[in-house]
Amino acid sequence: MSKIDELKVGDEIPALKKYVEKYQPIIYAGASGDFNPIHIDPEFGKMVGLGGNILQGLCTTAFVAQANTDWLGDPSLLKKLKVRFAKPVKPDDTIVVKGKVAKKEEEKIIIELWAENQKGELVITNAFSEIVTK
Repeated sequence: MSKIDELKVGDEIPALKKYVEKYQPIIYAGASGDFNPIHIDPEFGKMVGLGGNILQGLCTTAFVAQANTDWLGDPSLLKKLKVRFAKPVKPDDTIVVKGKVAKKEEEKIIIELWAENQKGELVITNAFSEIVTK
């Protein structure tokens, strides 16, 4: 019997803590091709009212995916992922991704997820992953 078989609705998955380094938006821009100035230019981010540059949403989504795959130990079990961006993530933020089992069926588990910054502000809400166990 695996740890997945033993899960019950309400069980929490291990939290994932990620520190967003100063250059994370630039590194992610190189990997993704998303060089939008709101991500790589702090002065532009200030000019448009963001208070500086912000991390790409898909990078934050990757943190949510990593919380699932680190816990599962097998990335192939993660079949779907949905998130809602609630607040921008900025360099020097520390993000904590948390989750719990929302639904369990024979071959599928739905995990409810959220992420908050170091101030306790939600940056990801209404997030769900679908884990297929067979």
